[in-house]
Amino acid sequence: MHRVIAFSGWMGASLALVMSASAAANPYSGLQEREIKALSAQETEDLQEGRGMGMALPAELHGYPGPLHVLEVSGELDLTTDQHRETERLFETMQEQARELGRRIVERERELDARFAEGGISSDTIETLTVEIGELRGRLRHVHLSYHLKMDALLSDEQKARYRQARGYHGEAENHPGAEPHGHDGHHH
Repeated sequence: MHRVIAFSGWMGASLALVMSASAAANPYSGLQEREIKALSAQETEDLQEGRGMGMALPAELHGYPGPLHVLEVSGELDLTTDQHRETERLFETMQEQARELGRRIVERERELDARFAEGGISSDTIETLTVEIGELRGRLRHVHLSYHLKMDALLSDEQKARYRQARGYHGEAENHPGAEPHGHDGHHH
């Protein structure tokens, strides 16, 4: 009799442990409370405010400066008055375009969420909405990346080197087409 009790006690503890681990391992636990299930509150805000959200990392980390970051370190770059004015204009235009696309993404995500909540959503509706969301996200990323390219064209090679230094990219972006080699022998250090 003791073996049965010991076994059932062990089974009960094991089952409780498995159930507890299962709930803790579920990365979606709690997300059902979100207003839009596919977006966190921070993601929704970032999209609506036109923030970069890492979309331009290939440009940034390969030495193509972004307008916002240039403005953040402008004192270290010795921007001319015209460069500073143009950088502000680029940033404002980029953010305006990004906000508009971000709002549209949030609207489509909200619609997709509502359709699932209502029930009876069709595969065609899913395709229409998800393809549109994907296209909008692609266009948003294009906006962020393309303004890095525009910013790159505005700065001198020396300013771009100072930018990389100010942003803490020591040597990482030296393969950028406009980057100058370090040292007198032309080798990268």
